[in-house]
Amino acid sequence: MRGIWKLNWPVWAGIAAGILLGLFLKIIEHITSLEVYTLLLNVDYVPLLNELKLSELVEFALHLVISILLSIALAIFLKQKNWSRRRSLFWVSLACLAVGLLLYPTTVLSDRTPELSDPAALLFWLAGHLLYGIALGWLLTSSRGASA
Repeated sequence: MRGIWKLNWPVWAGIAAGILLGLFLKIIEHITSLEVYTLLLNVDYVPLLNELKLSELVEFALHLVISILLSIALAIFLKQKNWSRRRSLFWVSLACLAVGLLLYPTTVLSDRTPELSDPAALLFWLAGHLLYGIALGWLLTSSRGASA
């Protein structure tokens, strides 16, 4: 059982960090009315998916699938490096912040999401992705996940 846990550690790390990001952005959206959680779940620009009426749960599950795939890719990348935990954590956090920065412009492809020029929405979006990166990096470099 322990071997299966280690084998799937990047999957669990992706789920946990993805849930954290979702909760953070949902709370921010609830408090500020900035539609950053809506942006996280937005599939308006994805062919075929944009034709379906998906529930919030299904959209969140799609977000978690992306989070798992990113976690696995980063775990494979880190396994090839002989970096300290601190350096690994820095690079995972930076990569996740970059993903957030690259995804933010998709907001122009929907009328349900914040304006591209909204600095508060961008700040919360990037803060969420930095939080996600720190959490994911911490999980991927923990002693349990380090040998995964």
